[in-house]
Amino acid sequence: MAPPIFVSGTPPAESLTQPLYINSWAGETDPRVIFRNIVQRPRHKATGETVSIVGDHDPALLKYFDCTRSGPRSAFDGNVVYQFEIMEYILDFGFDRMGANGAEIDHPVLITEGVCNPVQSRSKMAELLFETYGIPSVAFGVDAAFSYKYNQQLGVCDKDSLAICPGFSTTNVIPFIDGEPVYRGSCRTNIGGYHITDYLKQLLSLKYPYHMARFTWEKVEDLKMEHCYITPDYASEARLFQKGTKEAEDKTRSWQLPWIPPPAEEPPSEEEIARKAAIKEKQGQRLREMAEAKRSSRINELENELHGLEFLLQQLEQVEDDDIPSFLSATAYVSKQEVESARQKVSQSLRKAKGEPKGDQVEAEEKIDLAQNEKFPLIDIPDNMLTPDQLKEKRRQLFLKTTSEGRQRAKQKRYESELEQERKNQQDEEKRLENPELYLEQLRDKYKELSEKVEQRKRLKTNGNHTNGNGMSGAVGRGERLSAAQRERMRLLTTAAFDRGKGEDTFGARDEDWQLYKLMSKDNDDYDEGPDQEEAELTRISSRLQEIDPTFVPKSELGTSQPVEVPRFRPLTKEDHQIVLGVERFRCPEILFHPNWIGVDQAGLDEMAGNSIRRLPSVGQDVEERLTNSIFLTGGSCLFPGIAERLEAGIRMIRPSGSPIKVVRAVDPVLDAWRGAAVYAVDPQFPTQTFSRTDYFEKGEDWLRRYQLRYSL
Repeated sequence: MAPPIFVSGTPPAESLTQPLYINSWAGETDPRVIFRNIVQRPRHKATGETVSIVGDHDPALLKYFDCTRSGPRSAFDGNVVYQFEIMEYILDFGFDRMGANGAEIDHPVLITEGVCNPVQSRSKMAELLFETYGIPSVAFGVDAAFSYKYNQQLGVCDKDSLAICPGFSTTNVIPFIDGEPVYRGSCRTNIGGYHITDYLKQLLSLKYPYHMARFTWEKVEDLKMEHCYITPDYASEARLFQKGTKEAEDKTRSWQLPWIPPPAEEPPSEEEIARKAAIKEKQGQRLREMAEAKRSSRINELENELHGLEFLLQQLEQVEDDDIPSFLSATAYVSKQEVESARQKVSQSLRKAKGEPKGDQVEAEEKIDLAQNEKFPLIDIPDNMLTPDQLKEKRRQLFLKTTSEGRQRAKQKRYESELEQERKNQQDEEKRLENPELYLEQLRDKYKELSEKVEQRKRLKTNGNHTNGNGMSGAVGRGERLSAAQRERMRLLTTAAFDRGKGEDTFGARDEDWQLYKLMSKDNDDYDEGPDQEEAELTRISSRLQEIDPTFVPKSELGTSQPVEVPRFRPLTKEDHQIVLGVERFRCPEILFHPNWIGVDQAGLDEMAGNSIRRLPSVGQDVEERLTNSIFLTGGSCLFPGIAERLEAGIRMIRPSGSPIKVVRAVDPVLDAWRGAAVYAVDPQFPTQTFSRTDYFEKGEDWLRRYQLRYSL
C-alpha cells in the first residue's frame, strides 16, 4: 500500500501570523512543504497574461508582474474552507512539490479541519479529492486533537484534559475524557491572531497617521510577535503606564524608522554674499533699464497722440460748426468737445508719465475746465427761445457741464484730502522728532482707544444697543438689532401693506405715493454709511506704527483682540520617526479575554473554559477537577508571554475554592498538530478510520455527516 499523505486542510493549530499549508509523507520528522495558504493572480506588465501564484510571491516578480491590482485571496472563511477553486490551486501546488504529480494521486490522504466543521464543507472537500485527484481514501481529523494526542504521548498533558486552541481566526475549547474529544462540550470564539494584528495596526495608524504607509500587515505581525505580551492584571498595568513610572519606561519599546538627518545649513561666506549682491544689483539694473525704455516709449506714443489731437483741433477751427460732424465722420470722434476731452486726458497722462508736479497739473486742469465752460452757450437761454434741435443740444450741454463740474469737485476734494494728510504727517513727524518715546506712547494709546471704539460699534451694530451690564453685548431679538432708519422702513412697509388690504388697491394713482420709495431707500443709520472716519484714522495710525515700531503687530481684522499666530514649521527629527509601543504591547492581546473591545460580543478564554465544563453531560466533580488540573494550550496565539498565568488566574475565579488548576503549553504550539497527524497516519489501524472512494460513490455525501475519526487506536 502506498504511504499516506498528510495534508493540512486547515492551518495546523493555526499559526500566530498567517494560516500555513503543510504537506508531508506520513511518518516524516519534519514538514516537506510549508507555505502561506493564499493565492494571487497578477497580470504580466508587457503581455497582460494572468498567472496564478500560490503562497508568498517572489519580490523579483514585481519587475514583470503587477501584483498591486490583485490582492491575496484565501480559501478560508474563518477556519472553514468555502472557496474550493482556490483550494484546488493550493492542492495542485502542494502535491506537485511532493512529487505526486501524476494523473491520479494513488495515496491515502489525512486532512485536518476545524472543530465541528460543516458537512457541506467536508463533502465538497471529499468531492474535490475523489473526483479531481482520484485518491483511494481520505480521513478527516481536528488539528487541536492531533496536537493533544502528540503531547499526551510526551507526557505533557493527561488523558482527561481541557484543550484550548487560540489560533489565527478562531479560538476553540475541546474537553478530552479518556483520550477522546467530547464535541458536545466544545466552544468557539471568533477571535484569533488575525484580530490581534488588525487591532494593533489600527492603534498604530491612529497614533501615527503620518506613518500609515509603514504599517504593512507583515511588519505589524513582526511587531506583534516580538513585543506583545499578556499581563496578569490589565488594570494595574494600565495605571502603571498612565503614571509614567520607571517600570513603564523599561517596558516601552521603540521602532526606529529610516531617517536621514537634514544637512546642516552653514552661513554663507563673504564671497557668496558679495556674489549674490552683484547678481541682485545686475538684475535691478536690467529691470530699471526695461522700465525706462517702456516709459520712453509710452511718452513718445502720448506725444504723437497729443500732436495729432492738437492738429485736428486746429483744422476744426477752420471748419464751420454745421460741417464739423461730417468732417469728423472719418475719425473716432463725433464732436469738437469730445476731441478736446480726449486731448485733456492725453495731456494728463503725458504729464503723469513725465512726473510733473500735481499742483501744475491741477492748475492746468482748472484752466481747461474754465475754457470748456465757455463752450456751453445754450445753457442760459430760455427754452421758449430755442428750436427743438437747440433744446436737445441744450440738454446735452447741461449734462456735459454737470458731469464736468462733478469731476472737478471730486478732484478738488481729493486734492484737499491729500494736502490734509500731508499736513498731518508733517505734524506727526515734528512731534516724533521732539520726543520719540512720548510720541510712540501716545500713538499706541490712540491706536488702542480707536480700536476699542470700532470694536464696540461693530458689536452694537450686530447685537443692537443693549448690553448685559458687563460692557458686552447681550442676546437680543432681530427687532432690537435694527437701526432707527431700518425700523422706519419696516413701519412704512407695514403701513403700506395694511392700507392695500382695505378695499380697492389705488396705490400709485397719486404722485405722493411714490415718495414712499424714496423714504424707504434712505438710510440715516451711521453704521451703514461709507468708510467710517475712525476706521480710516485707525488704519493710518496702524501704518504709521508699522513704520516707526518694528515690534508692533497690527490686528488682522477689526473686532479681534488677539494677533494671528503664524504657524511655525520645524524640521522633522529622529524622534519623529520613532514608533513607540507602550500600552499597545498588552492592550492588543487582551482581546483574547475581552472580545467586546473590538465589537465581538462573545466570551473570552477563561469564560469559554467554564462554559465548556458546564456543557459536559452529567460528569462528576472529580472529572471536572481532572479537566482543570490539565488545561492544555496549543495554537499559534498561545505563544504570547504570560498567557498561561493569566488563564490560570481567570479560571480560578470561576471555579470553586480549592479546585486544582494547572495550565500547560504544547512543546511546539504551531507544528505539534502536524507531528501528531504524521504519527497517526503511520499507525497500522489508520486504514480502518478512512473513508474510501467506494464508500463515497455507494453511500454518498450524507454518510460524511456521521463520520468521526477515533484518535485512540
